[in-house]
Amino acid sequence: MRILSVVHSAHAKTELFRPAGHELEEWEFGVRGTPPDAYDAYMVFGGSMHADQDEAHPWLTPEVQWLGGLIDRGVPVLGVCLGAQLLSRAAGGRVWRIESGPEIGWYDVELTVEGAADPVLGTHVVPARFEAFEWHHYTYEVPAGAVELARSERCTQAFRLGEACWAVQFHPEVSHAQVLGWIDEEDDPPAGEAVLRAETAEKIGRWNELGLSLCDAFVAAAERTLARAA
Repeated sequence: MRILSVVHSAHAKTELFRPAGHELEEWEFGVRGTPPDAYDAYMVFGGSMHADQDEAHPWLTPEVQWLGGLIDRGVPVLGVCLGAQLLSRAAGGRVWRIESGPEIGWYDVELTVEGAADPVLGTHVVPARFEAFEWHHYTYEVPAGAVELARSERCTQAFRLGEACWAVQFHPEVSHAQVLGWIDEEDDPPAGEAVLRAETAEKIGRWNELGLSLCDAFVAAAERTLARAA
């Protein structure tokens, strides 16, 4: 299976989501424009920009339009953080800055009833309640026709739209080194840096296990979608 990983900055790449036995290519939308329709599945990751900053990042508008086309065609796609917010926009949902402040660090996330039975995010993949790594200032509206799969105390955390589109607000793809790089960035410093470093060192191993399971579950779901279409 050919998978395209859409990334939005040098500091928010594919990281751990490189499933063995499949061909993966990274693509930066803001640099290369709209990708060709030559892939079987798509993953769309985060970035330092926000999902409504079209004026500062003019490529966001065509990316949202392109994502809308993937949704309409039922192509397997997984959005992460910014990618989840852009998928919501593409499906007609709103995005906005979290009024109570960003979620940066480790937060409890709980699956909904629908989430517990979901093929990508169900309890056979992650626990019904788990501690997730988050780094986001914005949240999104679960778009019309979508099913909410997970929530934190303050934000929706995941949804499924149709049979082939998934979106998660948390970061299941991150490596330890990537998190440390984000902490060191001067333009978005986290509160409680020392605590965040210590918590990440303690928790990242188990989190990576869950993240890899989620990636494998998405790939398996994408393969089933392709088999049905064959």
